[in-house]
Amino acid sequence: MDTFGSCHQGLSGPSPKDPGSTVLNSGPAGAPSVSHMDVQGYKTVRWKVWLCHLGAVCSVGLLLVLFNWRPRLGVLAKCTSCPIPMADTLLLRDSHGQQFVIEVQTEETEQGSIDHARGELEDDEWRDDVHLHEEQKTLLRYYVFEGMRYVWMPRKGAFCKVSILNEGWTCADLHCLQRGLTRLDQSSRRQIFGDNIIDVPVKSCLRLLVEEVLNPFYMFQVFSIILWMSDKYYYYAVCIFIISFISITVSLYEIRKQSTTLHSMAQLMVNVTVRRASGEEELVSSVELVPGDCVIVPSEGLLMPCDAALLAGECMVNESMLTGESVPVMKTPLPDNKERYSPEAQRRHTLFCGTQVIQAKGGHSSGNGAVVVVTRTGFFTAKGDLVSSILYPQPVNFRFYQDAMKFLIFLGCMATLGTIYSIVMLYRSNTTWPELVIRSLDIVTIVVPPALPAALTTGTLYAQRRLKKRGVFCISPPRINVCGKISLFCFDKTGTLTEEGLDVWGVKCVSGTRFDELIPDPRLLPPGPMVMALASCHSVALLGDQAIGDPLELKMIESTGWELEELTNETGVISEFGSYRILMVMRPPAAEFQPTGIFISQPVAIVRRFPFSSTLQRMSVVTVGPGGDSPHIFLKGAPEMVASHCLQESVPPQFSNTLIEFVSEGFRVLALAYKEMDAQTDLRSITRAEVEKDLLFLGLLVMKNQVKPESAEVIGDLRRAQIRPVMVTGDNILTALNVAQSCRMLLPHEQVIFVHASPPAANSMASLQFQQRDGRDATINTQETMDILEQGLYQNSLKYHLAINGKSFAALCDHFPEYLPKVLMRGTIYARMSPDQKTELVRGLQKLNYRVGMCGDGANDCGALRAADVGVSLSEAEASVASPFTSKSDNISCVPLLIREGRCSLVTSFSLFKYMALYSLIQFASVLILYTVKTNLSDLQFLFFDLAMVTVLAIVMGRGGPSDELHPRRPPCQPIGSACSVLFGSTHHSVDPQPGGCSPYHNLTGMVHSSKFHRARLTQSAKYGGHKRVCCVRVTVHHHVYSSNKRIPLQETTFPQCCVCTCAAGPVWGYDLAGAIP
Repeated sequence: MDTFGSCHQGLSGPSPKDPGSTVLNSGPAGAPSVSHMDVQGYKTVRWKVWLCHLGAVCSVGLLLVLFNWRPRLGVLAKCTSCPIPMADTLLLRDSHGQQFVIEVQTEETEQGSIDHARGELEDDEWRDDVHLHEEQKTLLRYYVFEGMRYVWMPRKGAFCKVSILNEGWTCADLHCLQRGLTRLDQSSRRQIFGDNIIDVPVKSCLRLLVEEVLNPFYMFQVFSIILWMSDKYYYYAVCIFIISFISITVSLYEIRKQSTTLHSMAQLMVNVTVRRASGEEELVSSVELVPGDCVIVPSEGLLMPCDAALLAGECMVNESMLTGESVPVMKTPLPDNKERYSPEAQRRHTLFCGTQVIQAKGGHSSGNGAVVVVTRTGFFTAKGDLVSSILYPQPVNFRFYQDAMKFLIFLGCMATLGTIYSIVMLYRSNTTWPELVIRSLDIVTIVVPPALPAALTTGTLYAQRRLKKRGVFCISPPRINVCGKISLFCFDKTGTLTEEGLDVWGVKCVSGTRFDELIPDPRLLPPGPMVMALASCHSVALLGDQAIGDPLELKMIESTGWELEELTNETGVISEFGSYRILMVMRPPAAEFQPTGIFISQPVAIVRRFPFSSTLQRMSVVTVGPGGDSPHIFLKGAPEMVASHCLQESVPPQFSNTLIEFVSEGFRVLALAYKEMDAQTDLRSITRAEVEKDLLFLGLLVMKNQVKPESAEVIGDLRRAQIRPVMVTGDNILTALNVAQSCRMLLPHEQVIFVHASPPAANSMASLQFQQRDGRDATINTQETMDILEQGLYQNSLKYHLAINGKSFAALCDHFPEYLPKVLMRGTIYARMSPDQKTELVRGLQKLNYRVGMCGDGANDCGALRAADVGVSLSEAEASVASPFTSKSDNISCVPLLIREGRCSLVTSFSLFKYMALYSLIQFASVLILYTVKTNLSDLQFLFFDLAMVTVLAIVMGRGGPSDELHPRRPPCQPIGSACSVLFGSTHHSVDPQPGGCSPYHNLTGMVHSSKFHRARLTQSAKYGGHKRVCCVRVTVHHHVYSSNKRIPLQETTFPQCCVCTCAAGPVWGYDLAGAIP
């Protein structure tokens, strides 16, 4: 999956041995893309194709089945290797080793169509024009892989994502496109970019049936059923046929239902108004949109069918479908500068596909609506990327699945040896050839149980059903088993560990060079810039009579008593405020509602907004008073960030101490600043850099953020289960520290050490320091300090935690990478972290072999939620695609539930795998021994073993549900180690190598006699963390063996030890190889 790159480009051209082989490189210097795909080119040879058709007929279709399982073999059989420019078939291999066969398509295009698609943008060296193969016609050579179109670029010698044609756009380029495209430009671009549609294929039932039946698992079942029918083993053959039929039917229904649901969710076609270069506006289908189109968003809003940059006006957008965040977001116009446009960097100026524009205003000539320019379409959009991640998920790198496949290969080798032994023994006993073939092949169906793959999924399916009943929805079922191995869980703070809403605690104003006393009620503030800043520095909007926006800003406005006024003038111009186009008017409360001695009468009009950004950690507004006079700039944000943009003399000397005092007590603190502007300043064209400099510090807004009552209990459960909790937040480090102590993430007796790292400056080198909470410093050069830190990594006697902020984290990654693992292994508080840094942190922890979980509200955590092994989004949406799991609860109580269900599912799958593998090997050994004495088990005995002892177990084992509490021991996930230990006669099972790992089983003793199973005497019971009542007993069985034909007792055989797994539904029996027949 070319998730990182745009181009499939060679390092040094095709090699002589394999002229079609190409290794993808990172692309030209300066290009933003890096690719990790190997591409080989092939050309179809007609005589080879006819030869393959003949082979398919002669093999009764088996050759086609082989090509379906191994597409690469089909390509090698039908094609010959050739340079990629001449290829009509491509063989792609991604970084996970998965291979894909892609057909290259051609399409006639008009001369110079790519030039039209590029528009009039500057031709950078690496963004060359696509000069297509020109014989007598101009042909566009391209292919579609996972919904994305790749076009051939000769100068690059590569197939590149078609989005590369607009990757280098600057903000100024997009503003130039505001005048619209000509119809010729639009037509040319559509030929290159294709239709703007996220098309999720819904396969027909017949095709799904064929693909399902051609699965190796079902093909093996078909082989087994045919073999059993020829052996007159009708009972089990009919049972397996019925089970397989039901399984295929249910599977087809679920696949078809999911495909239909995803298709309806992904496919979006609406009518939009597009502006043409001639100035006219026309209504077109969103399918026809191409990058560069200028779209008019109506005032009542629009469900966005593409990604687009907002150029004029403001939009209130609901992004819950993508992020899980239910709070609407205010989008503001993209600045007109030479900065390179990036949808992620300019997130506050970008409308993403699939999001709902609730309200648009101030952008169109009529005053209503907004103007946007399309930047990405189809699968290249944010929604397309998320849909693609659902359709084409990366393989789950989980040890259990890897070992399971290896053990199946081992069983296949055992079956081969058994088949050879059977042939020899049956040949010596003068068995007829038909009987010899049937009996020999029957060994394969005994060693490799056909029901094994299906049985392994039962635990996951039961767990998924139970989670859904508890309000936790899963779009990636294989991740449920991964939940059982989670060893570290990251939590966002605001809205996750703490309440979403805040209460205003008070305002700390600046008077001269010192702070005044805390004013608990902002209504008591005297008239002046502070109260104007609190009332106007926000992104809140009115939808009807309802104010919508960030809960913090809503509380801030509510505390002042000021009211928002909806504009009724379509042009946005109100004579009261001069000739300025107004975004919002804030009016003070009526005189009777103002405190005694305070009277504020003049309203404030907002004319420009520069929205809050997690990266910038601030926002600002430009306001005017009545008549358009008294223009002011107001800035609000993180105290440290606001202070850095103020004149030094305006910041009180007690700023740091005052801030530490508040945040240490767990308060959320924002700083405000302002400056007056010259009345002659052009407020419409002023840039953010000019606005946010040389301000005067106003003071601090102190807000109280309460910890959710469930947080402390859940964190305590995780710590007792030896699952390490970590806080990752964008808030102040001391506020995060206070919240961590409140929710028991840090205990009173545990020491906290702050990590301070700084990049090199003009007169200093990069530095790394450790500071204890009491203020004592210890530098990295002090070997004694490092010895203490390293000792704490391996000895639990030293209880300490590390805390680090975003700036130090960036410097640590860039300049002290050798110390990064040590910090990650002891880091508990990560503050002032940007969304990208959260993702980088998760990936860094994964490199240390942690199984990482992430829980957040989805707003700024999307990258981390998707990067984590287990991502949980707290959202009211039933199936947010921001993460594999979505919980409808607004607290973290779903985390222990998810881990317990994961452990239950993993234990169920693990137990079933071991049970069925050992059952098969026991039956395999028994049959070979019986072949040696010239007899075999009867059909009814086989039926009893296969149905009563296997099928029933697979159905009932996962229904017991998880344990009621989390235990320190995590389940094992190494089937090979466990099976091998049993094969060599050991009764012990593999354990989790991480601290707290143990086996879910304990040895028990019991006795069963004379083919009648008596209740075993249990000497010890076990309750395993994650599954109810799982135990193992050792029994001895004396069983009469019957001839398959005469049904008479021939000899009495002592069977090996028997394993009993007791689940909620009752005892189920199976055999163990320990102490086999001498």
